[in-house]
Amino acid sequence: MTIKDQPRAEARFSPTRLAHVCIFLFLGLHVMPGTTAELSPAAQLGRSIFHDASLSASGKQSCASCHDPAHAYAPGNKLAVQLGGADGQAPGYRATPSLRYLEHTPPFRFDEEGVPNGGINWDGRAASLAEQAERPFLAAHEMANASTDEVVERLRNGSYAEAFQHVFGDAIFAQPQQAFKRITYALQQFQQEEPDFHRYDSKYDLYLANKVPLELAELRGLALFNDERKGNCAACHPSVRGEHGAPPLFTDFSFDNLGVPRNTRIPATADPTYFDLGLCGPDRTDLATKRDLCGAFKVPSLRNVATRQVFFHNGVFDNLTDALRFYVRRDTHPQEWYPRDKRGKVQKFNDVPTRYRANVNVSEVPFDRKRGMAPALTAGEIEDMVKFLATLTDGYQVQQ
Repeated sequence: MTIKDQPRAEARFSPTRLAHVCIFLFLGLHVMPGTTAELSPAAQLGRSIFHDASLSASGKQSCASCHDPAHAYAPGNKLAVQLGGADGQAPGYRATPSLRYLEHTPPFRFDEEGVPNGGINWDGRAASLAEQAERPFLAAHEMANASTDEVVERLRNGSYAEAFQHVFGDAIFAQPQQAFKRITYALQQFQQEEPDFHRYDSKYDLYLANKVPLELAELRGLALFNDERKGNCAACHPSVRGEHGAPPLFTDFSFDNLGVPRNTRIPATADPTYFDLGLCGPDRTDLATKRDLCGAFKVPSLRNVATRQVFFHNGVFDNLTDALRFYVRRDTHPQEWYPRDKRGKVQKFNDVPTRYRANVNVSEVPFDRKRGMAPALTAGEIEDMVKFLATLTDGYQVQQ
């Protein structure tokens, strides 16, 4: 049987599912215990591809190298940008996001008011998980293959080539372009079907289900998170159930220009003319003329945010408290975040070209303050917010 479209999981112990498991054992693919055995053959292949470092030019980098399952499919280190390439030392340009909770991300579009929304990646350029999976194989600072044909050839010489043919057809390797599409399709299926990518088992999920209470500090943090006059976080990171009771994703898929400080730990910033403009490029090119969008980046989900090692698109902060302090003190105490020029003037929004600084969000709470005013949150309130955000971490164990 050749699978060419959308193979979704059948019932847990159906004859078809058991046959799939037997096929993969026969072909030498490892079947993990528990829910992994429920994955379709395409998703099982996707799992193998996800962890296969031999598909990179260095032979040492897989998808899991930067999207570590042990760290919510995000990096487990404090590097602002990850290293890759043929020698494993080529630095990237942006912080690596988590791959969890992406399955409901809508394709990029402009809504009825002309506001950009949706898409995967910091600039929303990928319309699907399969499309998102394409670039890392070819990017010089990631897996660094010279072509899609090279990726396919590496897989053809790998341990599960026979399984790949069994799922996608005996002649699949004679059609390299089609084979590469099947590689990214398999990765998409793995991310859609594997429950570990969308667990919804945080303390906050259990709280919404009335299974556990939140502590007082966590409740205070939640109230601050939702308060339009304080944190105002829920304006972009909705915290309530969605349509038909769907768990909150803590993102509205919108874009914003926060004017975060320039991160000099990213080697590309040594060039004073280099700027990452998000929706306007350099990775995305179709919106380069939309100057009002320059400097805007995707609003990420806050699920598992307390486990992240770096924050914002350029990884400029390495702890959650500082990220929150920046939000509420960016405008009231800019000298804490931005360098001064030779005359001592604070260079506010120094990672946005001067001509685009009017795009920075200065109207919404907590960004509506002036220098010298009181921040929207006190130090104690930030501490409560951090405690609440920790309730969004997957894998909460109920105390017996």
